[in-house]
Amino acid sequence: MRAVGGRWLVAAVVAGWCAALSGCAGDPSATAWAASVCQALAPWRTEIGALTQRAQEQMKAATTPAQAKENLVRMFSEASAASERARAAVTRAGVPDVDQGQAVALRFDRTLLRMRDAYDAARREIDGLNTAAADPFYDGVAVAVSTLRREYDAGAMLTARVESPELKEAFDTAPQCR
Repeated sequence: MRAVGGRWLVAAVVAGWCAALSGCAGDPSATAWAASVCQALAPWRTEIGALTQRAQEQMKAATTPAQAKENLVRMFSEASAASERARAAVTRAGVPDVDQGQAVALRFDRTLLRMRDAYDAARREIDGLNTAAADPFYDGVAVAVSTLRREYDAGAMLTARVESPELKEAFDTAPQCR
């Protein structure tokens, strides 16, 4: 009897480890995972698009450097927070039940972390600019935005880049991804 109880305990511990590591049965299918990821990314993309447009309008508006700084710092802070929300939602989607699923999920997570960090870096850089003279301030903003754009493009997460045939098909066909 003791051996049976011991086996049950070992099985329970192994099952717990499996669940914690997301490497066992129960991972979402490629279709379910792609749909969850697209649902997580859609509001993020919308918010980033709106913030980008506001930033462009801010740069064209006749405001003082101090006003521009305040608005840009706030917008980049909001973009960073949006990126973190998207990252958390993608993480909640789990690990797709496909070959190299853990690596795919980790790549999405790291990409969104890089996006968040790029927005934070731009916010810090602009926040550190002196607003006493307009030309040097706006030159500094241009450098910060250019750096952000480079970092953003380098980490661009395109669902088309996914190497898994099952995930490629899922991203191409899921209604949430259109």
